Amino acid sequence: MNRLFPSIPLVAEEDSSFLRSTNLVGAVVDVVANKATFRDEVTEDSVLKAIDRGGKDAYNFGPNPATYWVLDPIDGTRGFVKGVEALYVVALALVVEGQIVLGVMGCPNWDEDYFVNCVTGVQETGNNFSRSGMIMVSHVGCGTWKQRLSDRLAIELSQSWTRCSVDGCQVLKEARFCTPESQKWESFPLSSSFNAKTDSEKIGNGDILLVPACCGSLCKYMMVASGRASVFLLRATTRKVMKKISGYAPAWDHAVGIICVHEAGGKVTDWEGSSIDFAADQVARRTIFPSGGFLVTNHCLHNEILGLISSNSSIN
Repeated sequence: MNRLFPSIPLVAEEDSSFLRSTNLVGAVVDVVANKATFRDEVTEDSVLKAIDRGGKDAYNFGPNPATYWVLDPIDGTRGFVKGVEALYVVALALVVEGQIVLGVMGCPNWDEDYFVNCVTGVQETGNNFSRSGMIMVSHVGCGTWKQRLSDRLAIELSQSWTRCSVDGCQVLKEARFCTPESQKWESFPLSSSFNAKTDSEKIGNGDILLVPACCGSLCKYMMVASGRASVFLLRATTRKVMKKISGYAPAWDHAVGIICVHEAGGKVTDWEGSSIDFAADQVARRTIFPSGGFLVTNHCLHNEILGLISSNSSIN
């Protein structure tokens, strides 16, 4: 990326400080060297510089509109360290003057049938995306598209892309919800109106269906964009600034997901209904400040859920 777009800054989750303080540098350089093409010159210095290109001290943006990449090398670290069966996402987005215009994310262990079966209890046959990983690509005005990772080698690429659409659910009690595994349903404002159940056959009056949790935020954006979930709710991390409690989140956990959901027909706002402002962090563009948290929906249900959040909580 630095070779192709040397003038575009990078905002990324990682830098090399941890590697430099341990004995892991050599191991990382060896892995990169084994995966690099013959055109790449791989040295310890070049690898560490590449990692640091997106670090917190790499670039000072200032208040003016900016163009930059946003990279999350592993979203869902807890899933990644679990190994083969767990879900994690690698993601890259391009922000141009505050607007996300391009995004791509890949989930090597994505299993489409797993989500279908957990929600419906029915085994789908002939599903083209089962147990083969998935890559999702979105461009502003061009929609969101997905492809089975194994198809990249098996068939002609132009024939293996499928356009993504959010689901068409218009009745809240029939919606499929997902939340972070680290946040209990009882911590969300909607818990005052609905109980959460994970078994679709045991949904009663006053219940909603909570689909199985997976590590990381971007996997849940994938679920909404591909129609496997209707709603993704996330409470923002909070901190006290000037005697006021405010929410914040890393930009790389959301940038790609937002454009993929938007271009698939969905909607993403904070809990007050405001768009997510990626220029609010004027210095580093690393942090976003949603009020309360993130609401990611199929668009049809968005205003109704905002109303429930507003009536059941106080966002300060």
